[in-house]
Amino acid sequence: MIPRLLEDQILAALSTVPVVAILGPRQAGKTTLALEMASNSLGKEAAYLDLERDSDLVKLTDPEDYLKRFDNRLLIIDEVQRKPDLFRVLRSLIDARKRGGEKGGHFLLLGSASRDLLQHTSETLAGRIRYLELSPFSLLEMHRAEVPDISIEKLWLRGGFPDCYLAESDDDSWNWRTDFIATYVERDIPLMGPAIPATRMKRFWSMLAHWHGQQINLSALAKSLEVDHKTIRSYLDTLTDFYMVRQLPPWSGNTRKRLVKAPKSYLRDSGILHRLLNISDYESLLGHPVLGASWEGFVLESILVSLSSKWQYSYYRTAAQAEIDLVLEGPGRETWAVEVKRSFAPDVTKGYHSACDDIGATRKLVIYPGPDKFSLGRSTEALNLIAFLSELAGDQV
Repeated sequence: MIPRLLEDQILAALSTVPVVAILGPRQAGKTTLALEMASNSLGKEAAYLDLERDSDLVKLTDPEDYLKRFDNRLLIIDEVQRKPDLFRVLRSLIDARKRGGEKGGHFLLLGSASRDLLQHTSETLAGRIRYLELSPFSLLEMHRAEVPDISIEKLWLRGGFPDCYLAESDDDSWNWRTDFIATYVERDIPLMGPAIPATRMKRFWSMLAHWHGQQINLSALAKSLEVDHKTIRSYLDTLTDFYMVRQLPPWSGNTRKRLVKAPKSYLRDSGILHRLLNISDYESLLGHPVLGASWEGFVLESILVSLSSKWQYSYYRTAAQAEIDLVLEGPGRETWAVEVKRSFAPDVTKGYHSACDDIGATRKLVIYPGPDKFSLGRSTEALNLIAFLSELAGDQV
């Protein structure tokens, strides 16, 4: 199993706060990671409940009586969103343990996030919980783990869900994604979120794939699906809540120029994007009109899932189309202007340099697929994605 970037953060959090919640999409590896850490890393006896199993769910008929048995142990509760009334009981148990001198690491909660789950935990466990997000495999994880023959192309084509990336063949990976999408729209979203007809949600998801990397025209989508604007917004928020979509916010700093204010939408996993667009192999991807947008989304997601919480991210675009793909604002008043290029001979426009002046960029960076790092002039550096991620991670230490 590839070591996950989140392991150290989980260990640190469990030593200081009573409850740690690992959130993320289905099949990202939350359960596998938690069980491996419980057996190898935590230095504390652990027990595990999976609330998708009726036999475990029924144990919580009287949750307070049952959970009291686990004093001085870490209890891992999987699919915790199935039992939202559990959080008030957890709060009383945590407070009682704290009065008894027991420190952090009482509960490790695993869940596929929903608005209801976040609302229940934030209201009931305020000051007692830390949220951490586990994404599918990232390029930085694989690079740090020194995965033999690491292939950016394979990760980009298949996406990072462990079973999908590690599938024996492209056909097996394709079939996994087909099943995943069907399960999400037919079972997972209705179970944990709003009741949306499966065929309509799948159609909406496919339409979003065609808007990948753009500002979404909600009115146009609403018209196509014969629903109102508010309904489309709720569909988009649902896929965002379930980690399928990332809405990249516009830059909100001070400038006299008129800015585009709508977020850009990206499907977070490139493999799911390619399945929805019926791109089955790498050669088909290279000849597809979505090639540039897909690469941009893959690069941006690789960066954002590896980003420290000390950094803020956005994109910049003026009404005159001066644009920066990704603006990173971090410690020490750092402002990095990141442009993503698919070409092996990258170049940037005057609009990019103008936009960098507008935001006061302290670094100007172009990420491209080639192996070398070199200057493009006007204080602009070109480098590949692994080099950028390694530099960014080192800067966060």
